Amino acid sequence: MQGSRVKLTYDDYCLLPDDGRRYELHDGELSVCPAPGSPHQIVSGNLYDLLRHHVRSRGLGLVVYSPLDCILSETTVLQPDLLFVDTARLALVTRRGMEGPPNLVVEIVSPSTTSIDRRKKRRLYARYGVPNYWIVDPDARTFEGFVLAGTTYRLQAKGQDDETIRLPPFPDLAVNLATLLA
Repeated sequence: MQGSRVKLTYDDYCLLPDDGRRYELHDGELSVCPAPGSPHQIVSGNLYDLLRHHVRSRGLGLVVYSPLDCILSETTVLQPDLLFVDTARLALVTRRGMEGPPNLVVEIVSPSTTSIDRRKKRRLYARYGVPNYWIVDPDARTFEGFVLAGTTYRLQAKGQDDETIRLPPFPDLAVNLATLLA
């Protein structure tokens, strides 16, 4: 059959070289992303510090920083920038990575990943039942929180510049964007 694509699996993914690139499987299709730039990493670190402190001080579960494989199926393996899994689901965190949907994934968009994070990965996270999806855009200085409603995400809250917002699954966590995006 001409034109048919080979679907890669998790086993194929494990055979990829450890060459510093970020690989993901999107429905069996290999995706390669360049290393993130410094604005991305600064925001990622700030948000990780904030979430980790909040989650640990309340005994809510675990926050993990990328890279960590989020294995949603044998043909879908993503690497969100951050993820949170609550204490009831910690058994899903294994030596291989996160095996199943976490309670929250966070993607910090870069110019080269905006379309993938906002469209393709958003659809995949929804399909596999990730209840909360946050998108942070350092260039636009925005923070969006989505909640799964059926099979799609519904915008729960959006903040910009120096606003402070609260998002599920942490209604008692105030995220000040000026501090986060500094």
